[in-house]
Amino acid sequence: MAKGTVFIDGESGTTGLGIRERLLAMPDVALKSIPSERRRDPAARRDLMAEVDLVVLCLPDDAAKDSSAMAASLGNAAPKVLDASTAHRVDPDWVYGFAEMAPDQAQRIAAAKNVANPGCYPTGGIGLIRPLVDAGIIPTDYPITINAVSGYSGGGKSMIADHDSTHGPAFELYGLKLEHKHVPEIQHYGGLSVRPIFVPSVGHYRQGMLVSIPLHLDTLNGKPSGADLRAVLAERYAGCKLVQVMDPQADGKLEPEALNDTDRLELYVHANDKYRQAILVARLDNLGKGASGAAVQNIGLMLGLGDA
Repeated sequence: MAKGTVFIDGESGTTGLGIRERLLAMPDVALKSIPSERRRDPAARRDLMAEVDLVVLCLPDDAAKDSSAMAASLGNAAPKVLDASTAHRVDPDWVYGFAEMAPDQAQRIAAAKNVANPGCYPTGGIGLIRPLVDAGIIPTDYPITINAVSGYSGGGKSMIADHDSTHGPAFELYGLKLEHKHVPEIQHYGGLSVRPIFVPSVGHYRQGMLVSIPLHLDTLNGKPSGADLRAVLAERYAGCKLVQVMDPQADGKLEPEALNDTDRLELYVHANDKYRQAILVARLDNLGKGASGAAVQNIGLMLGLGDA
């Protein structure tokens, strides 16, 4: 017997399909859908929202704002809402859906009416930065630079079509106007007072992500060692099921596809104490912990179906 009913508004997109596939394997969740010919009918969508416990928004930002307003208009019959777009990620009235971000974040998600699912790049960036800012090692005004690479599935339907049909470029930097939509949430939830420089890129492979942050250790508070940084991360994520702090790779290499089709997030500290330098690295599946996997984790918390 299902304990929660869910409507995915925008279930035909990459994230929506991933969420649907995961939820179909969960016996405690019943999925509700609108017939394809009525998906653009506001009355049909509103009626279904009134019937379910939770609505997942897998829509462009403007459409997500409209859909969340529609859900709120139901008053006492309004469902809980999980928004996978960027529309509400830094909205103070919405809880940020990175369950491991802070010790009480999973509880906040479980109690929330409205939750904003994190972006894929921010999940890696915030996962690395936030514990070190909280510990006072990274100053809040530190000039953070984040380099990241993702598989092309994170670029939406047009990019996926380009790579699937014409191969696409082997590697491509983008976001070089420094206006990437993920920067505000990285700064806000990373606890930074200075806007970070974020340099995203895409490779010709379907999924998998690396997020890396270079640091000069002597510019950090207390002039820590690489082991000190790793110890802070390990303490923050001790006992987490999905986030693990890993030992550095002996060969000094990391490839992005190792966690594909999982909901895990791995964090690494590669340091050279001789030169007083370190590189923090997060590895995840941009379609897993970076999108659909995080959404299903949040759905479970919001419906009272499990812990983080």
